[in-house]
Amino acid sequence: MAGCSPDGSAVHSSFDLDRFYSQQIAWESCESYTNTSIETAVFALAPTMECGHLKVPLNYQEPQGKTALVAVARVPARGQSIGSLVINPGGPGGSGLFATAATALALPDGRLTENFDLVGFDPRGVGSSEPAIECFTDAEADRGDFMLSTQGTTQQWTEQDTKGFVDRCAERSGGIEVLTSVGTRDAARDIDVLRAVLGDEKLTFLGQSYGTRLGAVYAEQFPQNVRAMLLDGAIDSTQGTVERRIGAYAGFQRSFEQMAAYCATETDCPLGDDPARATEQFQQIVRPLYGQPVPALSSDLGFDEAIGGVISGLYSEAAWPRIIKGISQLQQGRGDELLQLSYDFSLRDTEGRWPNFVEALYAINCMDEERLTEEQGNALRTRIFEDAPFMDPGVALTGARDGCEQWPVEPTLGIPYATDIVGLPPTLVVSITGDPTTPHAGGLALAETLGSTLLTVEGEGHTIVMAGTNQCVNEIAADYLIDLTLPPAGASCEL
Repeated sequence: MAGCSPDGSAVHSSFDLDRFYSQQIAWESCESYTNTSIETAVFALAPTMECGHLKVPLNYQEPQGKTALVAVARVPARGQSIGSLVINPGGPGGSGLFATAATALALPDGRLTENFDLVGFDPRGVGSSEPAIECFTDAEADRGDFMLSTQGTTQQWTEQDTKGFVDRCAERSGGIEVLTSVGTRDAARDIDVLRAVLGDEKLTFLGQSYGTRLGAVYAEQFPQNVRAMLLDGAIDSTQGTVERRIGAYAGFQRSFEQMAAYCATETDCPLGDDPARATEQFQQIVRPLYGQPVPALSSDLGFDEAIGGVISGLYSEAAWPRIIKGISQLQQGRGDELLQLSYDFSLRDTEGRWPNFVEALYAINCMDEERLTEEQGNALRTRIFEDAPFMDPGVALTGARDGCEQWPVEPTLGIPYATDIVGLPPTLVVSITGDPTTPHAGGLALAETLGSTLLTVEGEGHTIVMAGTNQCVNEIAADYLIDLTLPPAGASCEL
């Protein structure tokens, strides 16, 4: 029998959900769970990985109604397993199946893969989960028709445009009810079903970037079911949409300037030898692309695509030489490297197949984020270009409409979220000081909100734990997740 929660929404008894919590996953080969040749190649490198589907209610308010299938991957522990380590790589829209294989490869001899069954999942609407959010064909994505946000771009939309986005996504994804079922609160409930089906009394969770939001919402909804939770590249749960986006783009400007300073030490830097003038020099190179694209691979590269390529490279210091190469190519009238950077970041394969990352990101954010009026959208874009001038096209723009303005339901996340949680065991937040998109300040804030211990990592980059590239971080993460031993206050590592 259903009751009501404090916010008035229906709460269903364990009987209503028992068929989901008591199911068993039919594990099988992951061969049919890939969507691109990149996924196929990476999965093949993790031969012990097995996949299956978890059945969940499409709408938790109607648990006897339609269902969805969440794709799940598991790499069994190399030693004696102490349980499952459930991971989410972020996005929203990132594939947990791909992340499971990649993490197993990154930590082949690590204590985490020795002691845990590594488990990832494609959140509802993502990747190999069914139904998945689909808004564009691969050909449309190649043409650049897949932009679903005006922020940080030169896109100028009409009300008809935003209505068209919703209609197209609904038609291709299986209906409005699918679009409105992919919010983070429902995904967090799926994790609790997964926890029980895996046989874990309590959840051990590692979330990165958006995965820190997903983890925090799980902690809010099921604090009694948490064993350990490590949140890497944290999003401030008290920060509204406008403030958070401004902070993220300001972070990209900082990373651009760090990249430019590195470039200035190299021979023939296209941004010159004075980092203080690098943004101005970049603007002179990239602004002509507005309205006048250059050839790139088998397509072309306009202003927005060039900025997107640079941003894709700013996520990792290792990609800075590729950004520099791409800017040099622009001076020669080509955009190959910057376009390829975008392709690589999006995991588009050489056959032209795209995962549904961008579409899922759009739909999940529409269910989570605050709505913006057109006036707020225009003001936000102006502020972004002020705080991240390397992205400023130098032209007057309007029409910065919210791509979610005609979404059929209101957001369900609620901001702030995950505040004043009672009964949450000790958690760990990891934050890199030079993170370009989830700034270090957000890590500080989430750690304070959740009462978490904070591990500060000095350096550049976005998330670190799953990469397995830093021994200091590896040991602290393993100590916590395996033995529940937290680092001392003020702990730090260096990249």
